[in-house]
Amino acid sequence: MSKKNYNQFLINELKKEDAWRLFKIIGDFVDGFEVLPEFIPAVVFYGSARVKEGNKYYEAARELAKRLVRHGFSIITGGGPGIMEAGNRGAKEGGGKSVGLNISLPMEQKPNPYATTTLNFRYFFVRKTMFNKYASAYVLFPGGYGTLDELTETLVLIQTKKLKPFPIILYGSEYWKGFVDWIKNTVLEGQYIDEEDFELFKISDDLDEIVNIILDNHMCNGTGEF
Repeated sequence: MSKKNYNQFLINELKKEDAWRLFKIIGDFVDGFEVLPEFIPAVVFYGSARVKEGNKYYEAARELAKRLVRHGFSIITGGGPGIMEAGNRGAKEGGGKSVGLNISLPMEQKPNPYATTTLNFRYFFVRKTMFNKYASAYVLFPGGYGTLDELTETLVLIQTKKLKPFPIILYGSEYWKGFVDWIKNTVLEGQYIDEEDFELFKISDDLDEIVNIILDNHMCNGTGEF
């Protein structure tokens, strides 16, 4: 068995002498704050990096991005392959703008070629702050741990009044049904959340409905921000 490179685990490696890392963190924040305002209003797309062109979720994300940019929205993604690529690609094909917020990973994630602009981040928490700050809405397609992390963190921020509410739409009822049933039948029934918390997100398989939800919210409330 080959020896693992534990230097990749940044949080475990932090030491009190590593205060210099703060400059890198601040630099990532500055880059985001300088670039992303030009993409407002924006819709964030989340989902698996593993799906390919032709997959039904890839094609749905691609089509939804086309429709949204024609209504004046930009698209923000994680900048990589899969659903992220589909979102950036659809925005480009629809004649709109998009940005990819790429993350540095041990298993290098190469930016997809469709984003208008790509920003590179070293720390997940900085990157997620940018998603949350500049989102008018989230659309989450099927994905793995990363997608669930992004979903649940944003739900917590809205629940705790750290973030103004905006539409959080789960696309693909076939995929999300088990998760939503667990939230409803275990978490809500057990009184671990309130009814209003359960209403912070919506499931839809209808692209027209999703566009209308986002448009209606934007006209009423504008862009969500901290």
